[in-house]
Amino acid sequence: MVELVLIRGDITEQNVDAVVNAANSSLLGGGGVDGAIHRKGGPAILSACRDLRASHYGKGLATGKAVATTAGNLPAQWVIHTVGPVWSAQHDRSDLLASCYRESLRVADELGAQTVAFPAISTGIFGWPIDDGARIAIETVRSTETAVREVRFVLFSPDAYDTFAATV
Repeated sequence: MVELVLIRGDITEQNVDAVVNAANSSLLGGGGVDGAIHRKGGPAILSACRDLRASHYGKGLATGKAVATTAGNLPAQWVIHTVGPVWSAQHDRSDLLASCYRESLRVADELGAQTVAFPAISTGIFGWPIDDGARIAIETVRSTETAVREVRFVLFSPDAYDTFAATV
């Protein structure tokens, strides 16, 4: 069974096998976690993402899917990019959010990653309520068969950390 660890901090500073990027579908960088990973990881990540766009992902990465690249200058070996859904009061997209965690763990298994750091996917600019995002994240990681030994939820704000801590 995977060990869940909560950390309040910066995902770009995690010494793990893989960090998960809450990417936009273009894979070419953006704001929030995505921007921070691209800035700190350096041009190697963007170059690898451009290569992915030129080969398999010409139209971008679909919501709920995941793909890996180098981690560039980050302390991790890999970045696993996943596209979270935008929250909607009219449409239940919980399955897409859960898929981000499952697909990221699947990619981590393919890479042989033992330690993976996740942000709170979709809970920033994509507007997912943090309490529901935490519930989906933790339930999905706990119920997904994986060879990953440790999953870190790296939470930037005190509120996000407290919400995840109350959910664990």
